[in-house]
Amino acid sequence: MTDVLIIGTYAAMDTDALRADFGGPELPALADLDSLPAAARARIRAVACKSHEAFGAAEMDKLPALELIARYGVGYEAVDLAAAAARGIVVTNTPDVLNDDVADLAVAMWLGLLREVESGIANVRSGAWAAGGPPLARKATGRRVGILGMGRIGRELADRLAAFKCEIHYAARSPKTTPDGWRFHPDAASLASAVDDLFVTVVGGAETEKLVNAEVLEALGGDGHLINLSRGSVVDEPALLAALTGGVIRGAALDVFLNEPRPDARLVGLHNVLPLPHIGTATIETRRDMGRLQRANIQALLDGKPVLTPVA
Repeated sequence: MTDVLIIGTYAAMDTDALRADFGGPELPALADLDSLPAAARARIRAVACKSHEAFGAAEMDKLPALELIARYGVGYEAVDLAAAAARGIVVTNTPDVLNDDVADLAVAMWLGLLREVESGIANVRSGAWAAGGPPLARKATGRRVGILGMGRIGRELADRLAAFKCEIHYAARSPKTTPDGWRFHPDAASLASAVDDLFVTVVGGAETEKLVNAEVLEALGGDGHLINLSRGSVVDEPALLAALTGGVIRGAALDVFLNEPRPDARLVGLHNVLPLPHIGTATIETRRDMGRLQRANIQALLDGKPVLTPVA
């Protein structure tokens, strides 16, 4: 038995590397903690965590020697940071290594939505093309785009959209240093009212829950598109469903949902929704780098060195 607990379902390359470096034990979910004997739990110094389950005080107290929660991914809203700090537990994530993939996918989703790629594919595969192509779509180049959350991923996305000759708007806690012409907005509603397409890249958690609500969607308008790569909790899904079915906005591309992996069938079945199964970081290269960074944080703790990417 080693000092590192592996939680979650990883790709084979990550599972193999975690086993080689640390050995185990392994659990499929945080909810399975009680299946480990108390003596085994008492030895755990670090958790390699790939789970969106709430990691709160109760779970931490079941691991009395815990010093590190090493998250696999950029999000850490499921971890009770105050409870961790009170117990001297460091929390890490895997930032930066995934920025490019998420920004790339955001552009792909945006293009797919505006150019109605899904309906075009169906038109060809069904044989309907012989009777006529699908309706005209929207031009992407030169649109006014808004980025809700100008962090690492938001900035990578903005740089890509600038190459499409887009007018760049953004909202963040404070203005950022940006190229001339990029426009800051103090809140989501004012941002949405100024743009054609709204990209969501804020962090998840209580502070951003339902940040994109009916007011924001109304401000986005009838030719507007919502592209969400953040967390499903950031969008008021009933309001989004109403906006999409009522013509309040034109369409949405969603890589995240409120009830993953079983999203609302009414939402994902709409013709004006492009749904994806939370694949923002799902490339071999990025998942490899995320795993390496997670393991490097754990190894640093075990070696008595500072962790590389602490969030608390």
